[in-house]
Amino acid sequence: MSNPLNVAPRLFLALLMVAVLSACAAPPPSRTPASPAPGPASRVPAAEVPVGTEGTSQPRELRGWERPYEVFGERYYPLLSHEGFVEEGRASWYGEDFHGKKTSNGEIYDMYAMTAAHKTLPLGIYVKVTNLDNGREITLRLNDRGPFVAGRIIDLSYTAAKKLDVVRPGTAPVRVEALGYRRVDASGQVVFTQPQSWEVGSYSVQLGAFTVRENAQRLADQMRRQEGHSSIQQGYVSGQLFYRVRAGNYPTLAAADAAKERFEAQGYRGSFVIASE
Repeated sequence: MSNPLNVAPRLFLALLMVAVLSACAAPPPSRTPASPAPGPASRVPAAEVPVGTEGTSQPRELRGWERPYEVFGERYYPLLSHEGFVEEGRASWYGEDFHGKKTSNGEIYDMYAMTAAHKTLPLGIYVKVTNLDNGREITLRLNDRGPFVAGRIIDLSYTAAKKLDVVRPGTAPVRVEALGYRRVDASGQVVFTQPQSWEVGSYSVQLGAFTVRENAQRLADQMRRQEGHSSIQQGYVSGQLFYRVRAGNYPTLAAADAAKERFEAQGYRGSFVIASE
């Protein structure tokens, strides 16, 4: 995503899952800032970011943008918590070429809003970004993935980049500090909160994905007898319909992880924990 540079080939696939979140192609060539006009450079269009590959073992997942994904041959693992996150590197920005298009979390990108893209922080949280060259700082919300250019850690919207004086040079050294989810408390003050704990909730373990429903049904029936609960979830990957078998209904992440280890010992390699939304 980002600043005015030569645009290299981009790919980005669609949010699907479980693996539905992963897959793309070769690394982009190195580029240098061009004109200061709003435009992308390091961003891969959200619609083309591969969201998953069947048969790939992945950690617990909820929404598509929370799952592991791959871009230009490099795999990224989105964080489930932002607590204590601080990072320094270069910021870039993106504008007109992506204005009005979908971001990775399904929103419509508005180059005039105070938003940004990050490769791994949870989408929806707010971060403080400080320009280390001039001391300017802003608070904005993450709603997209990127930038996918070496050395860049955040892609700013046009307005955010303008406030930090990043538009003209194209990139700038910054510090990114994760704040959390924004809300207004009873006194009317804006506060930032930590994400919901992942330790307590509703979890199951995905054991496999089948192209033949009867095979999935046999395993689901077996798991229902063994674990007391199972389900079959349908989903398409590259046009192919898969039937995903999930077993158990565990109240804690620890219990689900223990079940996953037990299933793998029984021969279900590549099993992974699924968190219910």
